[in-house]
Amino acid sequence: MDKISLGQAFAGFSDTWSPKVAGDINEFQVKLAKLEGAFEWHHHDREDELFLVWSGRLLMHYRDRTVELHPGDFIVVPHGVEHLPEAPDGICEVLLLEPGSTVNTGNVTSDRTVAKPERLD
Repeated sequence: MDKISLGQAFAGFSDTWSPKVAGDINEFQVKLAKLEGAFEWHHHDREDELFLVWSGRLLMHYRDRTVELHPGDFIVVPHGVEHLPEAPDGICEVLLLEPGSTVNTGNVTSDRTVAKPERLD
């Protein structure tokens, strides 16, 4: 029940595309991640995802359009929708809100798959 400083939490890790669990809300988790470059096309069969940009610029690509997000912007990606997040300008820091069962690569398994994200202290 302590507060979390997002600035300090993001400063505590440097790896990209590896979400960290910062807190739990019932069956949901608050995750922090640093993104760099493009991820990979994927979707989540059952889980919706909220991406809130803390710093940097995020492009959320869908098959038919791209949405650009800046600090303070968020987007909800509904389950079943194929998407590709991209941080085109270097590091982008995002807060994610999603069910705890969500695997970052969704229906795809790759070297970027993080099945059980580590927790921040």
